[in-house]
This record gives sequence, structure tokens and C-alpha cells, in this order.
Amino acid sequence: MTEVPHDKRDQLQKVTSGLLDGEELYAVYDCTGAGTGFVGLTDRRLVLQDNSFVGAKVAVTSVPYSQIKSVSMVSNKSWTGGFFSTATVAINLGGTIHEAEFRGVAKAQHVHNLIVWKITAP
Repeated sequence: MTEVPHDKRDQLQKVTSGLLDGEELYAVYDCTGAGTGFVGLTDRRLVLQDNSFVGAKVAVTSVPYSQIKSVSMVSNKSWTGGFFSTATVAINLGGTIHEAEFRGVAKAQHVHNLIVWKITAP
């Protein structure tokens, strides 16, 4: 079995423990900053840990790819035009936008590209 790309073993275990029969896990990446704790991607859904609840509450939310309206790489304006030089991805769930800042550009690109692949598949 191939090791699933991930940053923290406990986050990987949280997502793995909630997998459905036959569901394939692609990656689980830790997020920095406020709000999202991690993002997990499976062949069926996006899994978000949301740390923004009042009273130190945390929600782990599953979102079917069919509910994602768009995904964006978020960056500051750059004189060099480095479009993929950011580590932040914005995920539009149709009324709610979740921003996730990752530990490195490669992880952000991986998440962005996986979501694009899943939401544009025929």
C-alpha cells in the first residue's frame, strides 16, 4: 500500500477513521492560520476540519465534490506574475468560501489540482 501524502499522523487517522467502504484517500494536509485545521481529499469528497466555531468547538465536514462551485489559487499581486507562488486555496461551496493556507506551494497546488480534476470530470 502506498503512503497517503499527509503532514500530521493524527489528522490522517481522523480522516481514515471516517472513510466509507471502498473510499480511496488521496491526501490530508495541515493548514496554517485561523479557521481550517486540515483538508482531506478522497475520491468522493473533500473533508474540512473547521476550527472557527465558538467555544473551542471543532467540526469535521464532508463536502461532495458536486457541491463545490469553484476553487481558486489566492495570491497577492506580484510584479513577477507568479500565479502559482501562493500556498492558499479558496474553495467556494456556494455561499461559503473556505480559505486554506498550506505548508508549501506544492501542497496547495496538489489540493487545487485534485479539486479541479474532480469537479470537471465528466
